[in-house]
Amino acid sequence: MSNAKSLEELEQKQDFIRRHIGPSPAQVSDMLSALEVSSVQELIDQTVPASIRLEQPLTVGESRTEVETLSYLKSVASKNKVFKSYIGQGYHPTNVPHVILRNVLENPGWYTAYTPYQPEIAQGRLESLLNFQTMTLDLTGLDLASASLLDESTAAAEAMGLAKRVSKAKKANAFFIADDVHTQTIDVVTTRAEQFGFEIIVGKAEDAVNHDIFGALFQYPTTSGEVVDITDLIAGVQSKKAIACVAADIMSLLLLKAPGKLGADVVLGSAQRFGVPMGYGGPHAAFFATRDAYKRSLPGRIIGVSKDRLGNDALRMAMQTREQHIRRDKANSNICTAQVLLANMAAFYAVYHGPQGLKTIAQRIHRFADILASGLKAKGIALKHSTWFDTLTVVSDSKNDVTARAIAKGVNFATNHDGEYSISVSETTTRADVAELFDIILGEGHGLSVDAIAADVEANGSESIPASLVRDDEVLTHPNFNSYHSETDMLRYIKRLESKDLSLNHSMISLGSCTMKLNATAEMIPITWPEFANLHPFCPLDQAEGYQIMIGELHDWLINITGYDAVSLQPNSGAQGEYAGLIAIRKYHESRGDAHRNVCLIPSSAHGTNPASAQMASMKIVVVNCDKNGNVDMADLKAKAEEVSENLSCIMITYPSTHGVYEETIREICDIIHEHGGQVYMDGANMNAQVGVTSPGFIGSDVSHLNLHKTFCIPHGGGGPGVGPIGVKSHLAPFMPNHSVINVPGTNIGNGAVSAAPYGSAAILPISWAYITMMGSEGLKQATEMAIVNANYLTHELSKHFPILYRGRNNRVAHECIVDLRPLKELSGITEMDVAKRLQDYGFHSPTMSFPVAGTLMIEPTESESKGEIDRFIEAMVSIKGEIEKVISGEWSIENNPLVFAPHTQGDVLGNEWDRAYDRFYAAFPVPAVAKNKFWPTVTRIDDVYGDRNLVCSCPAVETYRD
Repeated sequence: MSNAKSLEELEQKQDFIRRHIGPSPAQVSDMLSALEVSSVQELIDQTVPASIRLEQPLTVGESRTEVETLSYLKSVASKNKVFKSYIGQGYHPTNVPHVILRNVLENPGWYTAYTPYQPEIAQGRLESLLNFQTMTLDLTGLDLASASLLDESTAAAEAMGLAKRVSKAKKANAFFIADDVHTQTIDVVTTRAEQFGFEIIVGKAEDAVNHDIFGALFQYPTTSGEVVDITDLIAGVQSKKAIACVAADIMSLLLLKAPGKLGADVVLGSAQRFGVPMGYGGPHAAFFATRDAYKRSLPGRIIGVSKDRLGNDALRMAMQTREQHIRRDKANSNICTAQVLLANMAAFYAVYHGPQGLKTIAQRIHRFADILASGLKAKGIALKHSTWFDTLTVVSDSKNDVTARAIAKGVNFATNHDGEYSISVSETTTRADVAELFDIILGEGHGLSVDAIAADVEANGSESIPASLVRDDEVLTHPNFNSYHSETDMLRYIKRLESKDLSLNHSMISLGSCTMKLNATAEMIPITWPEFANLHPFCPLDQAEGYQIMIGELHDWLINITGYDAVSLQPNSGAQGEYAGLIAIRKYHESRGDAHRNVCLIPSSAHGTNPASAQMASMKIVVVNCDKNGNVDMADLKAKAEEVSENLSCIMITYPSTHGVYEETIREICDIIHEHGGQVYMDGANMNAQVGVTSPGFIGSDVSHLNLHKTFCIPHGGGGPGVGPIGVKSHLAPFMPNHSVINVPGTNIGNGAVSAAPYGSAAILPISWAYITMMGSEGLKQATEMAIVNANYLTHELSKHFPILYRGRNNRVAHECIVDLRPLKELSGITEMDVAKRLQDYGFHSPTMSFPVAGTLMIEPTESESKGEIDRFIEAMVSIKGEIEKVISGEWSIENNPLVFAPHTQGDVLGNEWDRAYDRFYAAFPVPAVAKNKFWPTVTRIDDVYGDRNLVCSCPAVETYRD
């Protein structure tokens, strides 16, 4: 009986593993048979070098069921104390409209989509991002906006970089930051400046003109709440040929004059309070706008309006040649993941409320601040400023007593300065809350009536926003912001956009190097729990005990998985993790008197973020060649390591390689770098082919970032959020990021921050925590093994029809393969782009195209796709090969075939005219499987050249809709 019970419990424990891993045991057996091996272990033995295989299993624990996992995590979350937050400083409580919460944040149609590199099947999220850009332009008063950045503080750092690139004050090397900018922003910008070799000057805003600078940053309103007319400050900065940057509160811009109208060159900020929970610091989308003249220096992505093949308006990412993965060390920024899901939430919030609804929310917030201020002043309480939008700073001798009373009532104030505390009211503040604030500050029996004060404020008007700064222009006039204010209309608008996008809930997204695998529902559930969603990142640590437990467990598991000694969870993207890791290497060398070590070796096959990140860390990049098999050319590596030995800082290398193989010489590569005094940075992009089988620390690496949004199941969200923590060996641990507001244990005091919040995008860490918990040591290893099985099976079947560019030992690949389309292109004229677009007609997103080798497709099935789905993809590729052969044979001309006309929309197929050499039905339903689950692209092939020549980056004019 006990044995039967144990077996039943074991099966329950393994239930999640079975559901995460796509292939059934029978399917695994069939794939192994095709590969002519008798077991998974035999395939692993053939594929992964024995010298790097772990000798001991992982020790993250046994797998837990979904019920056990969520029950335990709920008990952990309950240890968080969700106080009413009046801390402000860039983070505010907000009401997430339920129609957005349920249908966007909790909807896999939105959170599993990939970055819109294939725009024909991404028109929904592209329209939403265009709404975000239009909203940004209207509120900031500038010409050009990006489709989101990582957070306000890193956006400010990007603004500094832009200022240096475009400023005409070429000899200046200093950037000025007003001392009333948010503390965390000063921290992050200072860290970035240190890497670039810029001088940072922090001082009174009016002192900016007294320095030789290339740019300056002001906060509007200030971090302590003051609303100041900065027109003259901006003009003064510009008179020195410097760039004036303004960090603005997005909600205040409904009432305050746009910074662009005050003359600002760059305006940035966080869109968090537009319907995105605080989440203990993130993820939150930053907005960023600048002048049209600086468009070539704008960081991040821009969504633009172009035309498709039939002349219809179609959206795409504009000016893609600016992207870091193409420009590499000449990129404007290393930013890769943005915050698309959160930007979409903010955009939908603006669409749902509309201009009048948003203005009403802003007016209500401001009115409560006025009521609170009026009551306090009536009782003799001194306020630091006479102007404000939502934040009052109280000057008080009894600060400690007041804040203690607040804590006793479950209320948090900001207490950054001696003798002062600040109160930021928000969308969630009520009249009862204001009455409670009077009780806390004045004590019981103060005699104030909120209703009476409100009536008095209403009767006498408010002067807390200077008349010269009251916004008098209309915003958000586009129909998209004025049409969907009932829940019925909003629901249908969200669904209409969702239906235009192909996501993981439609089909396999086989992007090599991007690991689009299952984001299990049980992993996603905790992120919207109030205990995780509603904490301010700067709340006292004893209120975030649940977060600290969850983060601590995740930290320890990642240490075990990576073989490192310490982990920082602060970086909120993979590229930002690279940056943090390189900073740690730089600081380590400096601590040893080796500040001159500044050369970074990078293989020619590396991800574009590698050289872009190295450039951001002010390293000199030396490219190492690869041999004909795609491996690092060892002779070239040895020669270059010898040549730069005295100045060698590090190597950045991806493992398994970017070419999808386990390089046999990886340990030797580490040894060579160490012999010459350098450090080994192992890019964690392909960590999903290491977990449980090997580890970067075991191999010999010193530091890696981990893409939690890849290996550890955080979804891509249409282009973000991501999380990119770094793992390091003990000698680098003291140099990981700290934070100026909340100290991060285990790092040196004074280490700068790389993100606005101490734990980066903390709200989505429960996803990876839950994945590791439910998989356990055994399941994590199985996931890696099955990724290898699926990839090798896919490679084996495709190799019957296409050349495979690179293979490792025993003719095996790691977790992905590269299909070489160049021979077919040479014979037929059909390009890799044509194949990518034709795959859309088969219901698939294209694999990674022309990376790392032009003219190829890099394909990664992941462990969570079943053999049936992989076979369906293989069928599509083989069918497309047959189509190409018809072009080669002359049956179809190069000008008239389904590949060059792909993708086919309903309108295209059902149009009155059809002069194609192939049948309409075949265009849409090339194989029977497509008819069972047809996904229709909503636009035909988009004209990239037209879009770049006619750059339009806001919603099309109203006339377009009338037409």
